[in-house]
Amino acid sequence: MSPLSFASSDMITIEKIKQLADAKIAEGSNFIVDISVKPGNKIVVLLDNDNGISVVDCVEMSRHIEFSLDRESEDFELNVMSPGLTEPFKILRQYQKNVGKHIDITTKENKKISGKLISVDDLSIVLETKTKEKVDGKKGKQLITNNIKLTFNQIKETKIVISF
Repeated sequence: MSPLSFASSDMITIEKIKQLADAKIAEGSNFIVDISVKPGNKIVVLLDNDNGISVVDCVEMSRHIEFSLDRESEDFELNVMSPGLTEPFKILRQYQKNVGKHIDITTKENKKISGKLISVDDLSIVLETKTKEKVDGKKGKQLITNNIKLTFNQIKETKIVISF
């Protein structure tokens, strides 16, 4: 085996990190939101849980991955963290986790929609929105509640609304 082919078989890939992370996840209720391997072997694993991710969960995943890789054959930098409240949703499970919460959506047509996430299925979401509209026969504007169904193909970005 030439040195070049040996080096390429030991490369750190997203697939290798996903295999390691999936093995650890099988032990509990955490789930992977995203994995990236950037130049210089900078590995980032975004980890979440339906009840919120803990620092301990991140440390355990980090140790599991780190001890499964060989620093002698390829050096790397590893960061395991939660996706953060300001990050857009990346997977279906994040939508499912946030049913009942307020979200902001940007459609692929760059239309902004805010509302309460009512339901999620494999293809779409239902969002409850409230708008003030003029109603015939009434003074002033009335608060109108609408349910909007959006397919995931229509959504460019979704973020949780942070309220205090």
